[in-house]
Amino acid sequence: MAIFSRDNIEYKSDAEILQIRRAGLIVAKIHAALRAAIRPGITTAELDQVALQTLQENNAKSNFYGYYNYPAQTCISVNDTVVHGIPGEQVIQPGDIVSMDCGAVVDGWHGDACFTVVVPGGDPEVTAARERLSQITREALWHGIAAMATGKRVSDIGNAIDDYVCTIAEAERPDIVLDFTGHGIGTQMHMEPTVINFRNNRRGPKLRPGMVLCIEPILTAGNQRNRTLDDEWTVVTQDGSDACHWEHEVALHHGGIWVLTAPDGGAADLARFGITPVPLGD
Repeated sequence: MAIFSRDNIEYKSDAEILQIRRAGLIVAKIHAALRAAIRPGITTAELDQVALQTLQENNAKSNFYGYYNYPAQTCISVNDTVVHGIPGEQVIQPGDIVSMDCGAVVDGWHGDACFTVVVPGGDPEVTAARERLSQITREALWHGIAAMATGKRVSDIGNAIDDYVCTIAEAERPDIVLDFTGHGIGTQMHMEPTVINFRNNRRGPKLRPGMVLCIEPILTAGNQRNRTLDDEWTVVTQDGSDACHWEHEVALHHGGIWVLTAPDGGAADLARFGITPVPLGD
């Protein structure tokens, strides 16, 4: 049974991490299905149905649907939408940058991860800039994951993300969205601790075996300031600039870390940092 600390962080046993891995792999299957389905002309509602079908095929449910009355299976955020885009009649266009945030719950354990694609076509200059934004955001994610393996405190994750973004030449450097963060996850989708994506002076809790965290940098091509639309969910950039979101769910156990929403456990991407993830009898 998961143990809660005095700071309300839920620490999982190895057996419980294996349970969460089941949900994480279903999220990975949803991502694969969405990658195969997305194309110019498809609507975001149709993409949401692809996710629902994958959930049903794997005897899982979305942990997004009904969460504070959220009306869909996924969040699909297009172009200037930062997070929480509600799937609907919006038609995907060539060159769109699309972040797809997906979750699954299996036997009470939660999986959650997001990826971004840039749809082929459109204006070559715009498409190239959007590809670069996605590349930087994805790399920021892996710097954060690597910091979870090597750091001492949760705040080291945000430090690593911020430090990496600051290495990007100023002319193309994205802005880090401050209002949305990563989080703990397990028997609920959003739990302690908060995992910020920027450097600050707060030390935060220590990284300890049994933690499962969602690390999710969100970057914008322009200014990170944002506003929420009248639907009370969809968040867009105030200046109309593009946004991008990448996320993985990562476990820390006594043997090391394991990226639960990556089919290979994070091996390919962590190799660049000299880190080898440690599965738990996957």
